[in-house]
Amino acid sequence: MTMQDDPSEPREEPPLRVLYQDESCVVVDKPSGVIVHRGWANDDRDLLRMTRDAVRRYVYPLHRLDRGASGCVLFALDEHAARTLNQSFAEASMGKRYLALTRGHPPEHGLIDHPVPRAPGEERVAAQTEFARLGTFERYALVLALPKTGRLHQIRRHLKHVSCPLIGDVKYGKGEHNRWFREHYAFGRLALHAAALRFLHPVTGQYVTVRAPLTGSFASCLEALGLMIPARAAIAAEFAEEMPNRGRAEAEFGG
Repeated sequence: MTMQDDPSEPREEPPLRVLYQDESCVVVDKPSGVIVHRGWANDDRDLLRMTRDAVRRYVYPLHRLDRGASGCVLFALDEHAARTLNQSFAEASMGKRYLALTRGHPPEHGLIDHPVPRAPGEERVAAQTEFARLGTFERYALVLALPKTGRLHQIRRHLKHVSCPLIGDVKYGKGEHNRWFREHYAFGRLALHAAALRFLHPVTGQYVTVRAPLTGSFASCLEALGLMIPARAAIAAEFAEEMPNRGRAEAEFGG
């Protein structure tokens, strides 16, 4: 056995991909399986420290992204930027675009208006997610999700609410479908990707749009399902064009 093959040797992690950086903020591409902040779990590795090491500066966390999800995460690089960007999140002026692979076909376009708990065991609070169905493969669908609020597990809870749970979701999904994707597509992660983020720059006041291309097992899975073309189009679209089916009949879900 060579040293490369020795399982006792630590595995070298690929470098963190920085999608955007200036003097005030940085956006990185979070790998699936990594928590954003150690305060939310006791992992040996977290995105905040990975980002700090990559940019060699202190970074300020601003928002969450589920451990199993991948894609755009924004950090501030100074106190002024942190205050300004936190205010933008509080005012829901951030634009966020997610791609999800679901079991089941949601309507072509709709709005889910369904309260979810603010945190485990806490009261339910208002939450809204707009969505569009981008393509289908057999009983599965590629969905564009645009959360209008930022609640815990909001997209996952909302798509489950309309009977379209995410593939790879061990909490809200279906084990049989998760196993099927692991066995047939070597896909063993949460099928949720923060594909694009738009925010007002804390210094210039101009909009900045950052995109995170799909890579790894999620990209390979969508290629195999014939869904990569609509996925790439959704990532590349301008935020003013983000709902491909807007103007057609909409479905609205409450409760």
